[in-house]
Amino acid sequence: MTDSSISPLVDAFWLKSRLDSPGIIVLDVRTPPTGGFVPGAVHSDYATAGWRTVVGGGAGMLPDSGVLAGLIGGLGIGNGDHVVLVAAGANASDMGNATRVYWTFRMLGHDAVSVLDGGFAGWIAAGGPLDPLPAERKPVTFSVHPRTDLRATLNDVDAAVKAGTVPLHDARSAEQFAGKAKSPQARAAGTIPGAVNLDITPLFSAAEHRFASPDAVKALAGRAGLPLRDQPITFCNTGHLASVSWFALSEIAGVPGVRLYDGSMSEWSADPQRPLQTEG
Repeated sequence: MTDSSISPLVDAFWLKSRLDSPGIIVLDVRTPPTGGFVPGAVHSDYATAGWRTVVGGGAGMLPDSGVLAGLIGGLGIGNGDHVVLVAAGANASDMGNATRVYWTFRMLGHDAVSVLDGGFAGWIAAGGPLDPLPAERKPVTFSVHPRTDLRATLNDVDAAVKAGTVPLHDARSAEQFAGKAKSPQARAAGTIPGAVNLDITPLFSAAEHRFASPDAVKALAGRAGLPLRDQPITFCNTGHLASVSWFALSEIAGVPGVRLYDGSMSEWSADPQRPLQTEG
């Protein structure tokens, strides 16, 4: 479903006024959910339900579209529904539960999807009502229309490194970017050659329950030295943190052509023949 009038971000007040509207489905993707649920929300655990999978060296890859269609349809979500995604809202990384699932819906050709700004914490802060348990919906058929323009593959990244003209954005911490720390998901420390670092932390304020503004996102990218042209590629260790920067750059700031490399460092570093860049 495509509707250009649907905002990538909706706030708690917007959602409160539409809880009973037909065609709006709240999808809670917290891991684990605590403290109740937005009324009528269905729950699908981001970490365990199958939103990501292991493929080769990639630890957080996009699953097969048929598998995802079954997952989504099994939640009672159809192609005519506007999905509103709820993460816990504790910090920028936590919002990745919602932004990664948002990217997944977009990859499947379903554009009627939004992220609840501030997540569940923002909902509580706004005095939103609660249900003690998630809702259950009758399974439906969800049809997918896969696209490729929002995703960077290993070959795309390899070509970008060799060309040296495509902006590569490392969404991890400065320590991991510099090779001074390493995730267990990566074989070796370091980053993809030519990448610049923009830690996702300032892209979301947990205290204010909101993402940064479009101008603030662009300013942060500018200070990091990230060119907002030539179809930037964002990555992290497993495509989770990078989904936050993808969302901020593409959906909030409106930067054209931003791609998420879901293989990220887990896939890139799996082969010791691929180059790595470190500081010092």
